[in-house]
Formats: sequence, structure tokens, C-alpha cells
Amino acid sequence: MIGLVFWCQPQAALCDDNLKDEIPTRYGLAAVLAKTFDPVGNIYFVQMSGFVMWDYDKIWRHWAPDPLRFKIEATAGMTVSPFRRAIISTGMMALYYLEFISNPRWLPFIEGGIGAIYTDFRVEDQGSRFNFNPRIGIGMEFNIDSGQTLFSTIRLSHISNGGFLSENRGVNSVVWMIGYFF
Repeated sequence: MIGLVFWCQPQAALCDDNLKDEIPTRYGLAAVLAKTFDPVGNIYFVQMSGFVMWDYDKIWRHWAPDPLRFKIEATAGMTVSPFRRAIISTGMMALYYLEFISNPRWLPFIEGGIGAIYTDFRVEDQGSRFNFNPRIGIGMEFNIDSGQTLFSTIRLSHISNGGFLSENRGVNSVVWMIGYFF
């Protein structure tokens, strides 16, 4: 019985430590500006994006480094040049904070993931309006004096049907996001 008490005590302490270290779920909104660069460089688009972000190992039940997060994102908007067409996407991303180069005011990160996208337009030989949307990016969170956290991200985005159709000309874009957590 005494052994059981001593065995359980460290386990209870471990659970208390886990509760103290629990990383909160975060929500955010962002404005998105983007420009294609391949195969054409003249399509500009604007979007609004909303997301929710969790500690990675809260969602994927295996070990993960402490700075790793998992993000689900939904985005809607439209092209603004050379035509006006709808763009709607959703996706999931892994985000890794670069804590070793951070300070109390800013926190850099890298991110990458995959999504699904609908574009109400196609470039020549694109094949489909429904496509996969892999993306990678680098960004920074900024803690301002009011306690609010802002962020900015630059991403490379690729739109492709993954070879499901014979026509599979991809569309590549540079994407800039600026937003805040609430």
C-alpha cells in the first residue's frame, strides 16, 4: 500500500504539470493578397482566411516537438485582375515555431501543408476547377503592447489536380497574409 502511494504521487504530479503546460487552442483571421507567377503572372487575388490552431500532439496522438502546431484553415475570396472570379479553399498545415531565434516581441515560424481549392477560372491546360493546393511558408507573430498578437506570412502556393486528369497544368502563386489572433 505504501509503495502504491509513492508510485501514484509522481504520476499525479506529472498530470498536474501537463495541465499547467497545456497549450491553448488559438483562433485567427487574416487578409490575403496574392499574385500568380507561373504559368501566367497577371492573376491577382484577395481573400479572407479564418483558422483554428492546436498543439500538434493534441490532434495527432504521438510525440511531437513542443514548438509544433496543427492548423485548419478556410479561405474565400476572388480574383481582382484580369477578371473577377471566385476562389474557395480549405486545408491543414503543420506550423513550427522557430523559438531559438525569437524574443518576447516576435516569434518566427515555418509552415507547410495541403488543401483542396475551387477556382472559378482555369488557365490553359489546367484541366479542373477543383484541385489540390500544397503550400509552404515562413512568417512571424508580433506581440504588441495591448496584448494582441498579429502575424504576417509569405507562402508559395501550388494548384494542381495531382494528375487525375490528363490536363494538369499547375498554377503557382506568391501569397501574403496579415492577420491577428483572438
